[in-house]
Amino acid sequence: MASNATSVSDDHMQSISPPVWRAVLCAFCASLIGIGLARFAYTPLLPAVIKAHWFEPSSAAYLGAANLAGYLAGALLGRPMASRWSLQFALRSMMLLATAAFFACGWPLSFLWYFIWRFAAGIAGGVLMVLAAPAVLPYVAATRRGLAGGLIFMGIGVGVIASGTLVPLLLQQGLRQAWIGLGAISFVLTIVAWAGWPRETTPDRHNASRAQTPKQGRLRALYAEYALNAVAWVPHMIFLVDFVARGLHRGIAVGSEYWIFFGLGATFGPVLTGHIADRTGFGAALRLAFLIEVVAVAIPALGLGPAWLIASSIVVGSFVTGTVPLMLGRIAELLPHHPAQQKAAWSLATVCYAIFQAGAAYGFSFLFAGTGGSYGLLFLLGASAMAVALAIDLVAGFVMQAGEETAGQ
Repeated sequence: MASNATSVSDDHMQSISPPVWRAVLCAFCASLIGIGLARFAYTPLLPAVIKAHWFEPSSAAYLGAANLAGYLAGALLGRPMASRWSLQFALRSMMLLATAAFFACGWPLSFLWYFIWRFAAGIAGGVLMVLAAPAVLPYVAATRRGLAGGLIFMGIGVGVIASGTLVPLLLQQGLRQAWIGLGAISFVLTIVAWAGWPRETTPDRHNASRAQTPKQGRLRALYAEYALNAVAWVPHMIFLVDFVARGLHRGIAVGSEYWIFFGLGATFGPVLTGHIADRTGFGAALRLAFLIEVVAVAIPALGLGPAWLIASSIVVGSFVTGTVPLMLGRIAELLPHHPAQQKAAWSLATVCYAIFQAGAAYGFSFLFAGTGGSYGLLFLLGASAMAVALAIDLVAGFVMQAGEETAGQ
């Protein structure tokens, strides 16, 4: 009976205008603007900002941290914003805010000016991460949500690739022109997505009232796993290029090549993991991802050679973005008839991720300085965090299954 109701609900949602795949394109544009460009494009722009004497190196680094702080604020503000205004208005306004931030950063009027706009870009990214995908995925048939989620979060990987390819080309025209170019791209993407967002619908209260809410312990375990993923990825996201360039003495150019491998993985990873999840279920796909990542994150510390390091870069890059649709899909599996609770759970998961990512970034940087530049220790700690995430998932699944068997007796 429940499966029939779900099928009917999915068929009904598929008929809602605008077309489903156009809505997926809108969410892709949102992830590309809010995370792919607003966060990752600053990495290759940072040396140019310092070289142009817009800001001192220490100040420029704080401007990078402003985006992470804004992302956390956006993750907290996303749901209250959507409850006060329409979802369409919130999504459109955040895409416009990110676009405005690109243009504003073309003029270094003061440190405060720049900090405010980098913080604003982070807010836009956090809100878009919390709201965009959940606004679209309920309208996709259950058997295609993994693929749709992968296509949405593929935008983050495209932004990573753009940070290593498009931004250097724009910088050839000048630093200000590079910021304006990013703003123009963001504006075009905003226009593409403007009219394609789904209209909000009233949740199926009948199904929601009859459905059983899963134990909160299983959801808390999922939040902890996502937070530990954020910790595990920090060594690759922050130290990979430096590890190759200085740790292995191969230079910045070679280090940048490994960042491109990371970006290629981040681009195609969400589609691959989403496709697998549509066949195996999101819970099984998550456990497989955690197991693979324990090895992939540890590889740089093992000194296995360039081929293994390339594989590590690609695999970790794939799961940095590919785990996002898996987490979102797993939340939907645990709350199949509770759309409002799904959005609340995803918002909380994003907040946990943002807090632990920022904390790990600062903590690992402190540890790196305190140990005199021990790269291997950082990668081993990242692998340990991923192993703990896998252990939590296995234990939580065992406890949940044991509880269901006990209740059925």
